[in-house]
Amino acid sequence: MVATASTVLAAGGEGHHVDSGVLLKDFLYRLFNFAVTFGLLAYFVTKPIRKGLSGRKEGIEKSLAEAKAAQEKAEAKFAEYDDKLTKASAEIDDIYAAIKREGELERERILANAREMALKIEEEAKKSAALEVAKARIELQREASDMALKVAEELLKKNFNSNDQNRLVDEYMKKVGELH
Repeated sequence: MVATASTVLAAGGEGHHVDSGVLLKDFLYRLFNFAVTFGLLAYFVTKPIRKGLSGRKEGIEKSLAEAKAAQEKAEAKFAEYDDKLTKASAEIDDIYAAIKREGELERERILANAREMALKIEEEAKKSAALEVAKARIELQREASDMALKVAEELLKKNFNSNDQNRLVDEYMKKVGELH
């Protein structure tokens, strides 16, 4: 303002001589007018500006509070999902271990069944072999007895004559007669 007034005073000095007292009054009047206008503007404008700034401040604080609440909520969700993920990983590990244990138990059961079946097959093979040996013995005994009968028959045919036959018949009759 002062610089503007000085410029006006310097520019207005050509041809007209103006009293410096008038200029000072004019300057002071303008300065007073400016101060009143600025004061009135400040009085009427500062309240809405303050309200606007305070509203803006409250809006920013509210936005910050909402952002902080959203962040806390997101962190809680993250912690929850992280916990669920950790539990799911542990559960997957438990399931894997259980499946592995069941697989081992099934393997052992299958091996035990195979051993049992092998023992049964071995026992059946032994029984079958013993049965075959017994059949072979019986067959050998039968063949031996057949051969012995044939040999005895041939010997009897060769060595047995009619005198021997008569003698055997007589002996047999005597024995039958004594029994009665």
